[in-house]
Amino acid sequence: MLLVLCVDLDDDLGRKTGIETPVIGREAVESAAVALATADPEDSDVNVLFKGLNVADSIEDESVVVAAVAGEDSSDVAANRQVGEEVDKILASLDTAEEVRALVVTDGAQDESVLPVIRSRVQVDGVRRVVVRQVQNLESMYYTIKQVLNDPETRGTILIPLGILLLVYPLATLASYFDLPGVVFGVTSGLLGLYLIGRGLGLEDTVDQSVDQVRSALYTGRVTLITYLVAIALLIIGGVSGIEELEAMQAAEGSLGIAETIAALVHGAVVWFAAAGITTSLGQITDAYLHQSLKWRYLNAPVYVIAIAIVLYAVSGFFIGAVSLSHLAAALTGGFILGVASTLVIAVIESRVPKDPASAS
Repeated sequence: MLLVLCVDLDDDLGRKTGIETPVIGREAVESAAVALATADPEDSDVNVLFKGLNVADSIEDESVVVAAVAGEDSSDVAANRQVGEEVDKILASLDTAEEVRALVVTDGAQDESVLPVIRSRVQVDGVRRVVVRQVQNLESMYYTIKQVLNDPETRGTILIPLGILLLVYPLATLASYFDLPGVVFGVTSGLLGLYLIGRGLGLEDTVDQSVDQVRSALYTGRVTLITYLVAIALLIIGGVSGIEELEAMQAAEGSLGIAETIAALVHGAVVWFAAAGITTSLGQITDAYLHQSLKWRYLNAPVYVIAIAIVLYAVSGFFIGAVSLSHLAAALTGGFILGVASTLVIAVIESRVPKDPASAS
């Protein structure tokens, strides 16, 4: 038995028509092809489905079953796994004692990446790649360019790097008047590199989600948006303070070892870093209270930050000679007692007052 297998790796069939895959049988595949052609006549997977029907109709010397499988519109690994599971379902549904062989129909190299998965389940006799014949004249070229520019994903992939490259010359010309051509080339190449790395790692969805979260925070009045900005400023100040502490130590004592260098940086920055941690935790507690999702244990966060800051400040100060041994012992004991006391107090409150503070108020 020959299985004519139409592959739609990114699941255009399911996303655009709502048809569940696998689709098995000539009539079912034909209905799916018509539905996809109605939903999106320009989708190349329409041609894959009709090509599968054409191949199945052209074979007369053996029994033929035509079917369509789809992956997922996410990662290639997940899509290949989904296709493999659907091929297993098709093979399990075939009631035949004959050896099943497959003829795979695709619309390009991307879909053909799933061939090893299919070969692991059934013998593949061949692959048919569908190529749509078009008249290569000026009108078709214009239409193709127009379609590419109308596709958001393709538009971003092609036009943004091209635009960055085209900006190099005018920016370099403008910078030559200020004797800064190297800076312009460096910034431009850096932007292009960051964009290409982001596209390569698939970070565009993460960036879009972050933008949506910021927009949502602006419209819903979340305090964390402000506290995060303040925390970033405090972290920058802390970094500068740590470097200044290190430079002061080096000026006073000369070269420092690795432990002393790290201790100087931490000692100078930990107070500002602790302030940043307290700021963000208080912002999150405030938002949780305003949205009635605050739990008592959330109040531990700023106390933990203070306890950790006390310990780090004392330990780093001891390494650079700014804190005595007795003060170090007191700081370690105080940080430990502060953290444990906070945990116990909040635990007692939760046991005595079962309601969350937001709802209790």
